[in-house]
Amino acid sequence: MASMENGNVLHVALFPWLAMGHLIPFFHLSKCLARKGHRVSLISTPRNLQRIPKIPSNLSSLINFICLPLPHVHNLPEQAESSTDIPYNKQQLLKRAFDLLKLPLTNFLESSHVDWIIYDYASHWLPSIAADLGISRAFFSLFNAAVLAFLGPTSLFVNGGGGDLRSSAEDFTVVPPWIPFESNMAYKTYEVTKYVDSSSKNESGTSDTIRFGVTIAGSDVVFVRSSSKLEPEWFNLLDELYQKPIIQVGFLPPELEDTFGETREKWVEIKQWLDKQRVNSVVYVALGSEATLSQDEVNELALGLEKSGLPFFWVLRNSPGSTHNELDKILDGFQERVKDRGVVHVGWAPQVSILSHEAVGGFVTHCGWNSVIEGLGFGRVLILFPMINDQGLNSRLLCEKKLGVEIPRDERDGSFTCDSVAECVRGVMVDDSFESMRAKAKQMRELFGSISQKDCDLKRFVCYLEDNTSVSNN
Repeated sequence: MASMENGNVLHVALFPWLAMGHLIPFFHLSKCLARKGHRVSLISTPRNLQRIPKIPSNLSSLINFICLPLPHVHNLPEQAESSTDIPYNKQQLLKRAFDLLKLPLTNFLESSHVDWIIYDYASHWLPSIAADLGISRAFFSLFNAAVLAFLGPTSLFVNGGGGDLRSSAEDFTVVPPWIPFESNMAYKTYEVTKYVDSSSKNESGTSDTIRFGVTIAGSDVVFVRSSSKLEPEWFNLLDELYQKPIIQVGFLPPELEDTFGETREKWVEIKQWLDKQRVNSVVYVALGSEATLSQDEVNELALGLEKSGLPFFWVLRNSPGSTHNELDKILDGFQERVKDRGVVHVGWAPQVSILSHEAVGGFVTHCGWNSVIEGLGFGRVLILFPMINDQGLNSRLLCEKKLGVEIPRDERDGSFTCDSVAECVRGVMVDDSFESMRAKAKQMRELFGSISQKDCDLKRFVCYLEDNTSVSNN
């Protein structure tokens, strides 16, 4: 048994999926382990490792970035190493390239005396390799317990279980039979059809649900980026479904010093505008970087923000690989009409810094788990607009917990109106009937953003690794 109390230093390798929303939490875990005196190898591709914040000088001797060049795959754009580099319909091609990292990663593990390997959902081939090498294995879920429970027991995917019982989009729109309590945990039809090109669904050769199932089944332990204080019923269900240790690592709220990079000047300009606004008056709007709004959707959202009558700061991201400016989708005259109370910002923006500003009261979000954590970490009430992946399920969870309201949309095609946007935004921000929700969001700061809570959760995580390292290792 390895333990720092006995003077033993662990060597922990971490291998995240190729997305910045995955790389950064893995980097946070790396720093946590290094602060406890353990050696860390964070493994990814060269461009992705360049995008990660600098290693703090006091930890640089313990954290090592391991660069594995990403193999070329036909039709995947040159220089594309992250999900933010490509349109959504190329994601499966990126997974195909990711799977080709199997051999160089195996070579690294064979020569590096690793005690633990902590990996993401996509590397379904990795647990068996690590097991053969006598390396302890952990799946680090950047998805909450409710999303994992929706995917189901690992027996569906291994030992002749027959794979996922859900073969059509409609099968994902009903609450699965293994959820024993009242819940709305299911996708809406447009969430599982609108943003997925059926011809490219399995270009990687392996579906995402099978990646999840096989990865989890082959792990010694599952670490979950959430808390039983938020979703106790879902953690209890995971215990039953997985029949293995489920360890909460908390929410890993972002560290402000990691969010600036070379964009401090941009934040100064944004802050000057926010400083002029009343406390809790501004609606911050940001819908992620992977899915793109259509022309009609951009205009309905714009008109809805205008009709709400509230000040807003809207971040529009240009589509990866596109030469079109998203700003061109907005109808002429909009910016002139709202110039006294609204900003449309094209490109990257320092989201954590914006959300931390006292002028911001509400957050129109695509419900990516990183953004949810950031919003609730600063007590911002959520206006939910899920787009792709796990976002619809996150929205269902947040609605059930009365931490947000979803903008009404057509169940089949996801269409919505400017009136529904205006009504939802204005209601959540200023109507008396939502005062209890706004108060609850503020209370969430203690759970999602508390340093003491974070330290407690991470101590549990490190202690588990120290106390449960395979005795046969190296």
